[in-house]
Amino acid sequence: NCAEHRCIAFASLFFWDNRAKDDKDAAKLSQKGLKAQKKRRPADTSDTSSQNEPVLQEQVEKLNRQNSEHSHAKAEAGNHKGEDRGSGGRRQESVGLILDGPHTSATRSEDRKKVTKEIEEENAGAVFDDSEEEEEDKRAEEGTGKAKGDGKSSSKSEKAPSIIVDICRSSLQPQDSKPRVTEEELGKDDLKESRVGDSEVERGEGPGVEGDAHQASKSEEVKAEVDEEGKEAESAVKEFIIEASPPPLAPFDHRIVTPKPHQITSYYTINRDEVLGGGRFGQVHKCLENSSGLVLAAKIIKARSQKEKDVVRNEVQVMNQLNHANLIQLYAAYESRYDIILVMEYVEGGELFDRIIDENYNLTELDTVLFIRQICEGLQYMHKMYILHLDLKPENILCVSRATNKIKIIDFGLARRYKPREKLRVNFGTPEFLAPEVINYEFVSFPTDMWSLGVITYMLLSGLSPFLGDDDNETLNNILACQWNFEEVEFTDISDEAKEFITLLLVKSKSWRMSATESLRHPWLSDRSLHYRLNQKKNKCHSTHVPSP
Repeated sequence: NCAEHRCIAFASLFFWDNRAKDDKDAAKLSQKGLKAQKKRRPADTSDTSSQNEPVLQEQVEKLNRQNSEHSHAKAEAGNHKGEDRGSGGRRQESVGLILDGPHTSATRSEDRKKVTKEIEEENAGAVFDDSEEEEEDKRAEEGTGKAKGDGKSSSKSEKAPSIIVDICRSSLQPQDSKPRVTEEELGKDDLKESRVGDSEVERGEGPGVEGDAHQASKSEEVKAEVDEEGKEAESAVKEFIIEASPPPLAPFDHRIVTPKPHQITSYYTINRDEVLGGGRFGQVHKCLENSSGLVLAAKIIKARSQKEKDVVRNEVQVMNQLNHANLIQLYAAYESRYDIILVMEYVEGGELFDRIIDENYNLTELDTVLFIRQICEGLQYMHKMYILHLDLKPENILCVSRATNKIKIIDFGLARRYKPREKLRVNFGTPEFLAPEVINYEFVSFPTDMWSLGVITYMLLSGLSPFLGDDDNETLNNILACQWNFEEVEFTDISDEAKEFITLLLVKSKSWRMSATESLRHPWLSDRSLHYRLNQKKNKCHSTHVPSP
């Protein structure tokens, strides 16, 4: 008991002597130390004070017995100090028990309460922690300071129990005179170093990442190049547009013409030496209007009988209904005793058939697309006006000029107005381009013109006639058998879209053929990317084999 009193008195003196010094040193704490102290809170001692009295008494007596047993052994006291340091949370718990626990002596309990109160006020954030990890970190940091203090305390009070002195000293040292570097702060420094290292690795400064970063940059460059090429190709496809503008309009407004019983020579000068074309109807000459100087074309049709004249009048009536850029326009008509002369729009490019047989003209697939597209647009307009051409062939398609691919459909001598309730049959036409229903003398309709369009497409792409035989009978039999193919060498480089286009037109049953509107929607005529590829490819679709006229 005397030893305990001496220890308590020593602790009180030690506390009051160092209090002023600690107050001065507290101002010297670093910012990190202040932050660490703010984080610490006094432990809740209600659990300790609320324990049962017998249990507390028993633990205090146990500690006192241990003090008396080891009071004469200095070396053993040092060992017990090490054990207390490594005891973790139990040591702090015993501190609380010694400081707060009841004692049989009233004087001893009052002294202890005073010391405890002062210690708690001064060391509220240093003795008790909520977590065991922070207690262990603190004891590990304070290990050096404790070892130095042990020698001083033993010199002043050699008979004092070493365990109690050690406990009191640890309780009376709320903070060191210098800012301490805790393990938590060391961990932060390590974390900073690791973050610096990571940032260097991310920047590619580390030795092991340089190769990977170089490879990644290369792959990114390749990817960027591929993306740029794809974007350039896509933009090129978007920017590439085939010349789909219509041909120039006639140099005069659309007219409703009625044949006049006057001499044409009174109004026009016909150059009979310059023949633009001809056929079963007669010839076409270049002419000049005397009053205006307008260059026109005069189509002279022999019509001696009334029936022949009615056929020409029918052509005039049909042309009066057609006002489209791809259809030739009628300017005037003059009737005489032996003929009827139609004055029409003049175009100088020649027949499309001439381009097919011209070996010096490189007719590509893209050129054929441009031609067929315009023919489809002209047919679409005619069919909307319920008019059938019924004599569609390359000779009846004129090029506006030799430098462009603009065309106009001519020769409406066999054209008929379609009346759904009146079943129309015809027994005329050019054998190579006749549809099966015409040969069988069946009803004709809009698909009849579409069959002829399929034949024209086949010829423009290859220079070959798909059904041409040694004579007309063989040709007609080939048409009825619908015998044709793409086995010729001329179709080797032709696109699949073009072959499909022809296949959808050369169908024996007219109800299964594409219409003019559907043809314009077909990829071969509408796909811009295909047109771009065809432009890059520059296929030569011309053949040295020339079909007989």
